[in-house]
Amino acid sequence: MRHWSPILRVLGYSMTIKFTKLQSAGNDFVLVEAVDDSRDWAHLAGDICRHNYGVGADGLLLLLPSRVADVGMRVINADGTEAEACGNGLRCLVKYAVDNGFAKAEAGEVLVETIVGVRKARLITEAGRAGKIQVAMGKPEFEATRIPVLVEPGKGRTVDIILITDYPLVIEGRKLMLSFVSMGNPHTIYFQEKPVSEFPLSQIGKAVEKHNIFPNRVNFEVASVSSRQRVDVRVWERGVGETLACGSGACAVAVAAQILGYVDSPVEIKLPGGTLEVDWDGEGEVMLGGVAETVFTGEWPE
Repeated sequence: MRHWSPILRVLGYSMTIKFTKLQSAGNDFVLVEAVDDSRDWAHLAGDICRHNYGVGADGLLLLLPSRVADVGMRVINADGTEAEACGNGLRCLVKYAVDNGFAKAEAGEVLVETIVGVRKARLITEAGRAGKIQVAMGKPEFEATRIPVLVEPGKGRTVDIILITDYPLVIEGRKLMLSFVSMGNPHTIYFQEKPVSEFPLSQIGKAVEKHNIFPNRVNFEVASVSSRQRVDVRVWERGVGETLACGSGACAVAVAAQILGYVDSPVEIKLPGGTLEVDWDGEGEVMLGGVAETVFTGEWPE
């Protein structure tokens, strides 16, 4: 249809893209039903996700047909790059799929095909209706080459022979002792005793994201453990900047904190936009739970 767009405009026809905006813990997305991957979605993401000038969002969600799951999903960041994993985006897409008949709520489970494999979502009913959505985020990865991160021999340490932690990185004169986890996308976590509100994330975040030890860039989380049941977190998302929440980031923090002996499971991850719950048995997939909400629908002119 897009090949006809210039002709139709000349004839006075208006071409629009129908979209729905959704959010989870303040992590917001514009969702579009996509028949295929043929169009320039990166360009659309850059336009539609712009705050003040566009709809405004952390990313663009594409709901696609799938041969191996109920639906397919792609996540395009606000800067046009593609994210391998996105827990909050996944739960928002599942809500949309159930609400609009792409998946059956009665089944209790929705399968979503992503670029890192098929993910399962479970609908948790409360008072007889769908409430929270819990998604399986896959198994965490700790190998440096799988994250990926270029670590120097002799730096940092490992815990339980898996987690690389206390890896020193000096950013603008500030020494950060980092831990590394992949949740299908790369994460580095800095644990501090001070409140996360005191960390200069807007100053440090971009430098960490684009540091040369991260060949694919990285998502950066600053965390402060308040109890064995709760961790306070702020997030700098790769390709987006500081966001109100990040599902895969919440999972990465919970996994690292659990291995380091700071928290029990399940644990609440308190982010500026809301609270997410992460459950991990120490071996299998990490489970992420929380509420996803529809904000509004609209049409975007092409």
